[in-house]
Amino acid sequence: MATLLSNGQQSLMASASNGQEQQQQQQQQQRQDEPEQQHVEIRKSSSPKPGAMPSLKLNRMGSVSPKDKRVYKIVLTGGPCGGKTTGQSRLCTFFENLGWKVFRVPETATVLLSGGVKFSDLTEKEAYKFQENLIRTMVQIENTYFELGNSSTRNCLIICDRGVMDASAYISKDKWEKMMAGNNWNPVEMRDNRYNQILHLVSAANGAEDFYSTEDHACRSEGVDLARELDYKSAAAWVGHPYFDVIDNSTNFETKMNRMIESVCQKLGIDIGDRLQATSRKLKYLVAILPPDSEFPPFQDFDVVHHYLQSAGPKVQARLRKRGQKNHWSYIHTQRRPNVHGQARIEVKTQLTHRDYMNLLAQRDDAHFTIYKKRRCFLINNQYFQLDIYKEPGHPRCKGLVLLETYSSLTGDALKNCMPKFLNIVKEVTGDPDYSMFNLSLKEDWSTTKKFCRSATHVKGAANGVSSTPLLLNGQ
Repeated sequence: MATLLSNGQQSLMASASNGQEQQQQQQQQQRQDEPEQQHVEIRKSSSPKPGAMPSLKLNRMGSVSPKDKRVYKIVLTGGPCGGKTTGQSRLCTFFENLGWKVFRVPETATVLLSGGVKFSDLTEKEAYKFQENLIRTMVQIENTYFELGNSSTRNCLIICDRGVMDASAYISKDKWEKMMAGNNWNPVEMRDNRYNQILHLVSAANGAEDFYSTEDHACRSEGVDLARELDYKSAAAWVGHPYFDVIDNSTNFETKMNRMIESVCQKLGIDIGDRLQATSRKLKYLVAILPPDSEFPPFQDFDVVHHYLQSAGPKVQARLRKRGQKNHWSYIHTQRRPNVHGQARIEVKTQLTHRDYMNLLAQRDDAHFTIYKKRRCFLINNQYFQLDIYKEPGHPRCKGLVLLETYSSLTGDALKNCMPKFLNIVKEVTGDPDYSMFNLSLKEDWSTTKKFCRSATHVKGAANGVSSTPLLLNGQ
């Protein structure tokens, strides 16, 4: 039985120490150069000018008002030699330069095993208890940083070196379910509600084999084949999270790091201008008759309910989403703003409590049907897919509708080869307003209503690399 550390760990204690020293030096230098350092924060109600950050609010001493402050929790995961350590450092530097406070949560398994524990020496019962206590310890360590983030007067990014679901990759399904039941844990809370975003950095052993090495890492001994297997297990553990991004090796390493940062900025609604090259675009396909479940790779199914809300203007869309499994739910409020000054459409997402969700339901727009879906999430060759199967009740135009979505920087044959071969894909409908969820939910006839939205997030031909990418992924 493998431990959570089996895909090769680096000495994070030294890394964290070095990172803290660098952070302190940077902050000291900033204080010397700019005695009255000002913090840059996005004002949510404004729109960006071309090539610049959105309209900014400047506060002295880096503080923000409590109602505007953001705490964003991400997990960096992936197989050996994927770039997690470098990724932490790059994210830390990037967001500190924006004026954010950044916390880096150390990997719990490394901390515990550095105390002399040898996993190979443990009995089966001891190994089970060790994994269970590892998760409990991880939760407590993370909670310590989460509380610091909540009490901070600055916007705060919290980077977790792996998260609680990673443990499921290194324990049998039966034992994992037993552990979950014994501790009253459920995957919606542990996976979906605990973290805002998951970033899986694919191992160099999968797509960049020439750069895969164990020489510089004393704790890393996996060969290429084992590294690939561990990388897949690590990704599979997070399938189903609503904001799960796979950062593969389709580009060079520097661009890979930029894509990772870009993904976080997109989710947060931060306009990165031309500092990072946009690479990934949303693709949508119409799917015909579904094959049996046995044709799919391992998947996670969710019940999803969308309500459109009354909005401030005709070009602003607001909606609520309830998403869950086995009566455990997560709640999201999304506001989509129109294109301004040539900038791509922006979505602002806010995680809600059940109470806030119920209060906002009073603002439902009667011009729209409630949308009910079954959402199936799965992973094929490091490509993450969401399959939305529309359910009744709803408008007749949605009956039997199945849409496949993914994000990719691939084009041509490379894109074609990564698509699920077992699905009967009728055509690409990226940017087609006939398949916009907003339009699909309208009660009025499309030919007569003035509410029909004809502006598309992506122009047609996106599969050929021509697109206008929104600043937030998973926008529908």
